[in-house]
This record gives sequence, C-alpha cells and structure tokens, in this order.
Amino acid sequence: MSKIYVLLLVMCSLLAAAPVSAQLYDVRASDVNYNKKPRAAFKVQVDGKATDVRDYFQEWMKSSYNIRFKNGGVLGLIGKSDVLMAKQTPANALSGKLVDLYATIVAPTDSTAEVAVFGGFDDNTFFDPDKTATEYNAMRTMVQSFATAARLKAYRDMIAEAEKKLKTVEKEREKLEKNRVSLQSNTTANLARIEELKKKNIENRTQMSSDSVSLIKNAQQLEESRVRLQRRRDRLSALDRKN
Repeated sequence: MSKIYVLLLVMCSLLAAAPVSAQLYDVRASDVNYNKKPRAAFKVQVDGKATDVRDYFQEWMKSSYNIRFKNGGVLGLIGKSDVLMAKQTPANALSGKLVDLYATIVAPTDSTAEVAVFGGFDDNTFFDPDKTATEYNAMRTMVQSFATAARLKAYRDMIAEAEKKLKTVEKEREKLEKNRVSLQSNTTANLARIEELKKKNIENRTQMSSDSVSLIKNAQQLEESRVRLQRRRDRLSALDRKN
C-alpha cells in the first residue's frame, strides 16, 4: 500500500469526522450586543478549537493588517467571553481614519469557533450598513479574507494531522512486520529443531533396541560367568580337601 494511498485514507477519515455545517466559512451579517446595545458585525464559523482560533486570529490580523488586538472588557449580554480590542488603530483597509475594532471568538462546538468582528470610529460611532457603508463593507472583506486564510490553515492542519497519523501507522506496520519476520524465523528454527528431535528419537529407539539385545546377551554371559566361577570354586575346594 503506497504512502499516498494511506495518506488519502487518513485524510478521508479526518474529513468524515469533521462537523458538517452550511455556515462553515460563510461570512454573514449579524450583530453583537456590546455595551448593552446591538452593534452591526460580521460573523463566520471556522474549524478549530476556540482558543486556537483566537490565537490564530490575532496573529493573522497582526501579520495581514498590522492590527494588534488585546484583551478587552466583558461583552454585555454574551456572557463572560472576553472581547478583543484594537483601540484607535490605523487600518487603511477600512478607513483613512483611526478606528476601533472588536472581535469575539466563541465555541459553538468543541471543534468549531465563531468569530465576530465589529468596529467604529469611537465609542459612539459604530460601523453599520447605512451610515458607514464603505467601512462596513470593507470590514466584510476583511472577515472574508480571514475566513479564507482560516480554511487554508484548517486544511494544512488536517494534512499535518494525516501525515502524523500516517507515520504512526507506518511505524506500527514496521513493528508488525518485524514481529512477523521474527516469529517466522523462530517458527522455522522450531520446525528444524522438531525435525532434529524426531531424527534423534529414531536414533534413540534404534539404540534402545540394540541395547536391549546387548542386555540379553550380557545377561547370558553373566550367567555363564557365574556358573564357570562356581565350578572353579568347587574344584578348588575339592583339591583342598585332598591335600
């Protein structure tokens, strides 16, 4: 079985195990409750644990737009999920002015994360499709770019995981093959030993038969020797009496 074929099998198992969602990587307009008011936002769900996606989002925004997010306060009605903030930061992709950007990452499932991005010029002016259409649409493009990057990263991670599993399978195969060769060699040696023992048993039986015949002859010779010895003793006693 070729490595490529095994890798494809592992990839298929990973993809089969991945959650299927019509919303995955689909950027959609929504809103986020921040400071007790709804704020126009763009949301997208991506593969990965929320903590990992949070780290990747911050790294990607820094490398792609030079926007550095920091941990901020607590969202109004979303619960206790910290909001990431980039206050009064230059973002040429959105506007020629300094902007405030916010992001939240929550976990709909153990293996997916939902990223929500919203922003404005200050605490009183947030982007929306009516009053700040240019910035609002540019924010959509930004989130869509992140979704594309996140999708590529997810597939790279899947490939890396598949390659890792492939190496594990290959090591297990090598171990099994080594064990099989060892057992085969041991079995061959045992069979040779069995044949040697069979041959030895045949030789032993032949020798036993020969020894049995020799024992009978020996018994006869022993008896003859005893009789001869007794005769000589009797003759010696007779000679002693005459003298």
